[in-house]
Amino acid sequence: MFEQDLRLTMPDGTADAVLFSPDPSSPLPGVLHLPDIGSIREAHRQMARRLAAEGYAVLMPNPFYRSGRPPVFDFPRKMGEPRTMQRFAELVGPMTPEAQQRDVAAYVDLLAAQPAVGPGPVGVVGYCFSGALALRASAARPGKVAAAASFHGGGLYKADDPNSPHLVLPQVEARLYFGHAVEDRSMTADDIAHFEQALAAWGGAYESETYEGASHGWAVPDNPVFNTTQAERAFGKLTELFAETLR
Repeated sequence: MFEQDLRLTMPDGTADAVLFSPDPSSPLPGVLHLPDIGSIREAHRQMARRLAAEGYAVLMPNPFYRSGRPPVFDFPRKMGEPRTMQRFAELVGPMTPEAQQRDVAAYVDLLAAQPAVGPGPVGVVGYCFSGALALRASAARPGKVAAAASFHGGGLYKADDPNSPHLVLPQVEARLYFGHAVEDRSMTADDIAHFEQALAAWGGAYESETYEGASHGWAVPDNPVFNTTQAERAFGKLTELFAETLR
C-alpha cells in the first residue's frame, strides 16, 4: 500500500493529509475519508488503508487544521473529562458553517487533482463530526461527488438552525448513505426521524438506518464503544455504495 503524507493549501491555512493507494501508477476512483474529532491517527489510517485496498485512491485530511497538526490530542480522550471537552471546543470552534463549506469544496478539488486519482466521480465518507462534512461536500461539488456516506454522524439535523446540514440537500445530486447510532445525544431518535423526513422530501437516492446496539463512535476501532459486528456491516455498506457509483 502506497502512503504519502501531504500538506494541503487550504482557504484558511495548511492541512496535513495522507494519500493512500494500492497502485499510484494507475489512476483509481478517488475517495475523501474525513476522520472524527480525533483526526488523523492510526485507527483511521487502518480504515483508509482497508478502503484503498478495495481499489480506491483515498485522501484523508486533518479537518481541524486551524487548531493544530496531528495528533490533535496529546492525551487520551475521555468523554466528559474537562480537559477532553475543552479540547473538543478548541477543535470545533473555528469550524463555522462557512468554514466547513469552504473546506469541503477544497478537499474535493484537491482529491481530484491528485495524480493517483482518475478523472471520474469521487466519493466521500465521514465519521461522527465529519458526517455532516460529507453531506456538505456532496452539496459543494454536486457535479463531482457521486456518493457520500456518514457513520454515527452528529448534528445532521438541527431544528430551527438556519445552518443545519440537512438544509443543503437541495444542492445534492449524490447517492447518500447514513448509518446512525442508538441513543446518540448528537443525533437523537427524534432528530433521525426529522432528518429522514427531509431526505424523503429531497427525493434523491438515499438509505438511512440505525444500527442496533451500536453507540456513537461504534465504527472506529480505537473508540471504547467499537462494535466489530456493526463496523463490518458498515464497511460492507460503504464498499457497496462506492462500487455502484464510482466504477
